[in-house]
Amino acid sequence: MPVIPAVLPLLIADRGLSFFLAGLMVTSYNLTSSATQPFFGWLSDRHGKQLHVSTSLLISAVFIGLIGVVTSYPLLLACAGLAAIGHACFHPNALSIVSRIANTVNRGRITATFVVGGNIGYALGPLIAGAVVALFGLQGLTLLIVPALVMAVVLRKVLPPGENPAPDPGTGIDQPRVSLSPLVSLFAASTLRAWAVFTAIAFFPPLLVSRGFDLFTANLLMTLMLFAGVAGQISGGIIADAHGKKEFTIVSLLCSVPFLFLFLGSTGLVSYLALILFGLFLWSSFAVTVAMSHEIMPSRVGMASGLMLGVAIGAGGIGVAINGMIADMYSLTTALYTIPVLIVGAAAVMVVVRYPWNVFGRRHVS
Repeated sequence: MPVIPAVLPLLIADRGLSFFLAGLMVTSYNLTSSATQPFFGWLSDRHGKQLHVSTSLLISAVFIGLIGVVTSYPLLLACAGLAAIGHACFHPNALSIVSRIANTVNRGRITATFVVGGNIGYALGPLIAGAVVALFGLQGLTLLIVPALVMAVVLRKVLPPGENPAPDPGTGIDQPRVSLSPLVSLFAASTLRAWAVFTAIAFFPPLLVSRGFDLFTANLLMTLMLFAGVAGQISGGIIADAHGKKEFTIVSLLCSVPFLFLFLGSTGLVSYLALILFGLFLWSSFAVTVAMSHEIMPSRVGMASGLMLGVAIGAGGIGVAINGMIADMYSLTTALYTIPVLIVGAAAVMVVVRYPWNVFGRRHVS
């Protein structure tokens, strides 16, 4: 997904897109991925069949590459949506493979490695895409199909077929009922955070370009911000385990706000450092809230993961188009100044999530 925001400035300039239409491409990707991911997960769980991860990877890469050569906006929107289908197919099968090779001793470490690996790729996406289009123009996006093809061949050789073991009838919907209220609140907070995240990813590059940066440098700064987010997730998990997941999520969200204001209101080295620290704090609670959802619904971890990783992220991505409309009506800076409202809203909702506090080492439920 970060490839699309990385090339938005060129799509706006070369294809004549408004901020709204550009933001709608990001929304199309996120909404399609989030809406179809639970469906593909259901197919995998119920029938034990799924596209091989190599095929899913190729689908996504091919349609991302085609974004660089099609000129019609409906086709651009369709390519974004079809690339998202590949993304949605990939995750249920990949995570089922991770689950099969893990055990109770190393499950957390192996799963975390998978997630961090994905986040590193997510962070590198803007840099690689920026370099390709800087050298070859939008048509250069087709070159991204080549490494995807190589990796697809490797994955086809080393991974098992695209199928899962038959589902265990003693799991899933036959498990005892649990309260959905805490998960709904956690979902709402995660959605607001995702809205803030995707607005930043989509519209920070155009802002940096408007400040005089070339596209490659703008995406390099975005990559640094995303890598800071990866570091934040690794350290955040450790800190949250020690001092409380709920407390850490609230504090980290609120800590990101002053750095956003500093980034938007300054230039030079101070602005760059503020951007990196904003990414560090905002992203640091991502894995923490996923872990919270598993603890809230231990008998329905699959459903909880689907809500937190698919639906919440997709629902948050819808807001990018709204921010694009604000940018068209007023200014890009005005649209970005709505991000703190989303972050503070997410922190406020987290306060009411029925999940144990760990204040001063004493656990109690709010």
